[in-house]
Amino acid sequence: MVHLQTFGELRLTDSLGTPIRYPVKALVMLAYLHCSPDQQRSRQELARFLWNETGDHLADLNLRKLISRIRDTTTSDEQILNFGPPFVTLNKNVLSVDLDILRQEEQPVAQLAAVSDLVQRGFIPGLNASTRAIDGWIERERQLHLLTLRDIFVKAADHIRDDEERRLLRRSGLQLLEAFPGDEQIRSVLRGTADDHSQYRPQAARAVAMASSRIAEQQDAGIPQIITAASTPRLVLLPPGATALSREASIADALIEDVTIELCALRNISVVAPHTAEQIRRDSDKATIVQRHSISYLLDTRLSGEGLYAQLIYFPTDEILWAARFDMAVETLPAQRRSIAQRLADAVSGQLKRNESIRLRNEADPQAYHSYLVGAGLLTKLSLPDIRRARKSFKRALHFSPDYAPAFTGLARTFTSEWLVTAQGDPALLQLAEDQALRAIERDLESAAGHRELGVAKLYRGAVDDSVAALDLAESLSPHYADVIYSHADTLVHASRPQDALEKIKKAISLNPIAPDAYLWCAAGASYFLERYEDALGFVDRMKDKAPAYRIAAASCAMIGDRKRAQFYRQRAELLNPAFEVEKWLALVPFKERWQKELYRDGLFKAGFSKT
Repeated sequence: MVHLQTFGELRLTDSLGTPIRYPVKALVMLAYLHCSPDQQRSRQELARFLWNETGDHLADLNLRKLISRIRDTTTSDEQILNFGPPFVTLNKNVLSVDLDILRQEEQPVAQLAAVSDLVQRGFIPGLNASTRAIDGWIERERQLHLLTLRDIFVKAADHIRDDEERRLLRRSGLQLLEAFPGDEQIRSVLRGTADDHSQYRPQAARAVAMASSRIAEQQDAGIPQIITAASTPRLVLLPPGATALSREASIADALIEDVTIELCALRNISVVAPHTAEQIRRDSDKATIVQRHSISYLLDTRLSGEGLYAQLIYFPTDEILWAARFDMAVETLPAQRRSIAQRLADAVSGQLKRNESIRLRNEADPQAYHSYLVGAGLLTKLSLPDIRRARKSFKRALHFSPDYAPAFTGLARTFTSEWLVTAQGDPALLQLAEDQALRAIERDLESAAGHRELGVAKLYRGAVDDSVAALDLAESLSPHYADVIYSHADTLVHASRPQDALEKIKKAISLNPIAPDAYLWCAAGASYFLERYEDALGFVDRMKDKAPAYRIAAASCAMIGDRKRAQFYRQRAELLNPAFEVEKWLALVPFKERWQKELYRDGLFKAGFSKT
């Protein structure tokens, strides 16, 4: 008996499990024939199916060549295909196919386990030698498999006996809900509120029968139509993954599954099934796979001795919307599991609701939003050309939408960034920054970003207390917005509270681990004013573009007596800004207490910067 595997990998093996070297198109033909009525098709139909984009003559020629290769590969004792005209027919007596598992009559729970495993692995995944006709057929088959799984799921719901089977039912239900996010019956079963699942069986059976009939008609007509779920934002909950704390990890994984169940009540979000979430967690390039699956939101979780840390990330902008830590004490966790799951789900659903309203507003002005994102990307760099290109992008966004608040916050940021980078103390730049920030606040009073930019502008205009107040408000409006926390930390440095600033910037870095250079620059400044000069240099070394931090690096090296490195950084800083003068600069930079200015002056003079 020869076996054809179509789920997870497309391959043919003999009775000992040894692979048989069949052409890929031949394997596709075997699977296609197995799914066809009477398991046969005419040569003409097969040629059009396998090479529908090449023209009839070339398709017929390719099929003849393929048949010749198949005959060369197999012996007379193991003929899987009969090529007698006019049909090509599958020899069912010598071939078994994993697709048969879908049609087996077994105890419902056992059948659910087998079919769920097949569907998770995917029918003919990653096929390279494909055509539009083949792609359409594969997608239609996958949808049929999901409908079959749904029917089995509903039947199995009445036969669950223990926790292990209940867990299987829940994971299968989440797998289905990922494909059919609007299916209320699946939600009802998952949440344990369905009174009598048996009443749905005729409905499910009719749905499968109707879909099978419709898809069969489409196959015969050669129409590559695909059944698709409604397009909704997708959320994936990433479990903590492997850890030495095995018992806590097991309970934490179950906890995340509980949260997934709770979030299934949301109608405007599609929750990714746990199987896919586990694949994403294991993948070394999470960003690529998240983008491939069109996922908008990630609930990332990590387990440590301090408990379970969870953060909700909006993937398109890499913004952390919310974060919290939960105690995972072994002795109390089993009893608290449902409570924690409910708290997590409530917090996540609230943040999703708020962010989705913002997203919908952005999508109402797609051109403005796109221009804003371009500008925001440019502002991650601290060079003057990038800052000015970002300003043009924000102005373009306002051209498309004159009241677009995020563009005003972006403009404010460009003016303060230019004031910092040029180190010329131009008061007009700070006035422009404050004006743009106030315009952003007028248009969106609840936005943390507008208050943040106002706080930054106030800081460099010397109103340190006003700056701290504005950034306190910004952080209270968005307590997990890493950029707001960074700006708050930067202000605390100038408010002569470097220890508070360092703690806050470390929090921002923990929320945004691949930290922008500005975060590290702020951390270097806080460390310098705590007289931790080696730490300051360590933060500078982590910056991708060290140019903005050359002065603080030179001063740090000078303070520890490393004159050679101090000279190196000073010369680099002077190349970027030959007109820099210590006293002029210190007169512009706001420090609440005099000792900070004296400490910075001392370091800069020791590094060799010009006094006048």
